[in-house]
Amino acid sequence: MIDLRSDTVTRPTDEMRQAAADAEVGDDVYDEDPTVNELEATVADLLGKEAALFVPSGTMGNQIAARVHTERGQEAIVERESHIYKWELAGLAQHAQLQTRTVEAPNRGVVTPEMITDAIVVGDDHKPGTGIVCLENTHNNRGGTAIAAEEIDATCEAAHEREIPVHLDGARLFNAAVALDTPLDRLAREVDSVMCCLSKGLGAPVGSMVAGSQSFVADAHRVRKLLGGGMRQAGVLAAPGLVALSDRDRLADDHENAKALAAGVDDVPGLSAPEPETNIVFVETDDPAAPFVERCAERGVLGSTRTEHVVRFCTHRDVSADEIETALERIADAA
Repeated sequence: MIDLRSDTVTRPTDEMRQAAADAEVGDDVYDEDPTVNELEATVADLLGKEAALFVPSGTMGNQIAARVHTERGQEAIVERESHIYKWELAGLAQHAQLQTRTVEAPNRGVVTPEMITDAIVVGDDHKPGTGIVCLENTHNNRGGTAIAAEEIDATCEAAHEREIPVHLDGARLFNAAVALDTPLDRLAREVDSVMCCLSKGLGAPVGSMVAGSQSFVADAHRVRKLLGGGMRQAGVLAAPGLVALSDRDRLADDHENAKALAAGVDDVPGLSAPEPETNIVFVETDDPAAPFVERCAERGVLGSTRTEHVVRFCTHRDVSADEIETALERIADAA
């Protein structure tokens, strides 16, 4: 079976498993796990932030940031197709008690300064006011688009002019950095906090990071505990993350495989696929997508239905270039 549903399906490498077995550990709730501390310091340095916090999932990292940055009842400006809005069980309302104000950025998910300026609500005796702006890079539901640092900077400037913090959902920020050939700290330079996943393209089995100022991370540590994310001897989870970070340049292979997949699919009658920017391939189907995905599964290729006529395939470390060629043959047969 060739599993292209998501880059979350990767299995830990032998090196990751060995690192977990050998990890030096302590109680992380007391900040006493040396492997977790090393991971947090490493990621903070990569992202150019004062501190970082290891959390069980990307969703928890996003929700922690929203809770820390805001006051109850304020508004969060979010892109209409963003993960934090569509796929996190209305966590902004449940955990931070925020209202959401959506903006639509059909141009690859790039939220412009003008969109922010138009959406900001100034608080008064009748209106709660805007409390946070949330961005996403790469933008999953816009096709894994890699958004340039300058575009993020401009949006941050519009928010910061009104003293509104900006959080970046960087679940696949490592993919963006590789695709754009831009350092991670440059992509995250102007945002007030950033989340990145270790368990997607990097292939670690568990965990994400949330980073920002020392005071932000101190508050985030408390909210992590509140949300049930206080882990104990978590070094066995952090150690594979350190291994994954050391091999992040190989994400370029996933991007090349995605381009090959898209080009091959685009030649199949009844299917079309634009060239992807990273490792996510969106395929438009003339016929309904759901039965097409079922036929692909019957032939040994797994994908996911996004809309009535759109299928997502996601390349990752556990699918080779040869397997992409095999997948193309099976997808063509399914079509």
